[in-house]
Amino acid sequence: MAKEGAGGGPNWNGLLKWSLAHGSDGTNPPRALSEEDRKWFMEAMQANTVDVVGRMKEIAQVMKTPDDVLQSHGVTPENIEDMLDELQEHVESIDMANDLHSIGGLDPLLGYLKNSHAGIRAKAAEVVSTVVQNNPKSQQLVMESNGLEPLLTNFRSDPSTTARTKALGAISSLIRNNQSGLAAFRLGNGHAALKDALGSDDARLQRKALHLTQYLLNNKADRNVAEKIGLPNQLIHLASSDDSGVREAALGGLLELARDKTPAARNALPDQDKLKDVLKSRIEGISAMDADDLQAAREERQLVDSLWKECYGEPSSLREKGLVVLPGEDAPQQPPPDVVGKMFEPPLRVWAVPRPAPAEDPDSGSGKKDPPLLLGP
Repeated sequence: MAKEGAGGGPNWNGLLKWSLAHGSDGTNPPRALSEEDRKWFMEAMQANTVDVVGRMKEIAQVMKTPDDVLQSHGVTPENIEDMLDELQEHVESIDMANDLHSIGGLDPLLGYLKNSHAGIRAKAAEVVSTVVQNNPKSQQLVMESNGLEPLLTNFRSDPSTTARTKALGAISSLIRNNQSGLAAFRLGNGHAALKDALGSDDARLQRKALHLTQYLLNNKADRNVAEKIGLPNQLIHLASSDDSGVREAALGGLLELARDKTPAARNALPDQDKLKDVLKSRIEGISAMDADDLQAAREERQLVDSLWKECYGEPSSLREKGLVVLPGEDAPQQPPPDVVGKMFEPPLRVWAVPRPAPAEDPDSGSGKKDPPLLLGP
């Protein structure tokens, strides 16, 4: 039996044949292994086993290496981005995410948020987002390492829109269910940065800013700040955006405000005439949709109808036309679809409950890549 594949690596085809030949179908006793076969099998399996902690230590060492030394060894910014891609896969395990600090990798990762290359800043923020998402221990470690400050800086003023968007994603993961993070976000004038992002002309940045805004509107203190700086009027404006994702997120935020019936919230939606015009326009647009577009606009249909009912105490004309729930659709649950919740699903944790892999950012151009070669001793 050949012990190696043609390229010198594990001979997986041979391993499969060996397993079938030596396995048992339940009717015959398994064959005894010779010492040679046992040795070959163990070597083949170990050849495909990755020492994750060891690999993360290597990556941490590279991140600590000065840029000029990396360049002298032929390491390019693209190599660093590939390496960060690999690190992100490793820290999808909550245990590995929490180990990143103990092996000395967290601080240099946060240092990459200040790198001169926009692609590295963006990818570093993406890794930070994975490390802290639904992970109180790593959230605390990042806060203790002052990781929110460079994220806020990049979110506010990075010349790369992609880097701004990735920084905002990391901020969202860092401050969610994290009181110290929320407090630091407020002190860092994060609400004003959100307002600026909502006014950008980039739909991806607007969507992420809207998702975080809707989350913050659940908190009375943040809702008060949002109202004072004029975020409700921005939401009304964005509810008529050409981007369906922006429209849905804006409508979700408006619905959050409309549901607040406390006396202090009476002026949360000050421009009622403008809001009514926007909702009428959306009702007209939805009414003119063909069957396929109506199916795709299910969440928007329900949000428009729910917002109209909250504001004006009666169902919208969409309900009269039978466009809130189409034939074959289930009636919407109350409250209507949680637009913002989809943006805060737990990340894939290798050793915890699995979930489908997150959709790739269509603009990122990222894909599965071979791990980059690291510096030798």
